[in-house]
Amino acid sequence: MCIKIRTFAVALLAVAVAGCGAGGNGSGGGSAAPSSGAGVSTNPAPAVQKDEALAKLVPSDVASDGKIVVGSDASYAPSEFVDKDGTTIIGMDVDLGKAVGQKLGLEVEFQNSAFDGILPGIAAKKYELGMSSFTDNAEREKVVDMVTYFSAGTKMATVKGNPDGLNIDDLCGKTIAVQRGTVQVDDLTARSEKCTAAGKPAINQQPFQAQTDVTLALTGKRAQGMLADSPVVDYAVAQTNGQLEAVGEAYDTAPYGIAVPKNSGDYAKAVQGAVQALMTDGTYKAILDKWSVASGAITESKINGAAG
Repeated sequence: MCIKIRTFAVALLAVAVAGCGAGGNGSGGGSAAPSSGAGVSTNPAPAVQKDEALAKLVPSDVASDGKIVVGSDASYAPSEFVDKDGTTIIGMDVDLGKAVGQKLGLEVEFQNSAFDGILPGIAAKKYELGMSSFTDNAEREKVVDMVTYFSAGTKMATVKGNPDGLNIDDLCGKTIAVQRGTVQVDDLTARSEKCTAAGKPAINQQPFQAQTDVTLALTGKRAQGMLADSPVVDYAVAQTNGQLEAVGEAYDTAPYGIAVPKNSGDYAKAVQGAVQALMTDGTYKAILDKWSVASGAITESKINGAAG
């Protein structure tokens, strides 16, 4: 379901959120990492053995330099965000992406990007994969192939105590922060249209480039609520030391997908095979456990799962 937000001052960072996934202006700047022990393990991801058969499926133009360049919006903790050094991108997607690369016998280089610039970047051959909490949906499958690897829904958060009494089914006239380019934008737009059709005030949608900025808008009380992917909301609640709370359950659950360029031979099969192999050998579970997101585990990776 992808949403995301972005950078904020380091001092506020410790109080607010480590960073929820989006890419700001694509400059590579991102939020600081969360403190250890707050929903994330400091253990390294397990080592992975190369699968020769899968490696042979990778197109030669990708494999020739020995690495896969991955576009990712590093403001979407715990999936992808910038570590305390201000440079290194870490997170569940990063560990899983690197493990996929190890299965294929290739290094994986994550490059920070604005979320809404990743898929165009794949089309322009700037990136060889996109891995940034992308919800697999039919619209995205028109421009890339999607290899599923996780399941998440949309969730709402408010400041602690929900002082405005927000209800996901009645946000008319409320100010809700959201990350640009995500499925939550479409969700809010549809809900707002229902409000106005019923003669009620529209939802005041506050779009931000980065998820960290979305979270800051909420903790700074410039918004009454925010919508984001369920693991991002849960992580933000844990990282803000009681400033935020989740309201209601996750809904519209759907798989995340790794974006693979269209018309690239057996590349999608190679990536899907690598993900499935990681599920089989236990690496996948270990990575999800490390980031405390095991509730989103799936048992089968598919290519273009939204298409059936």
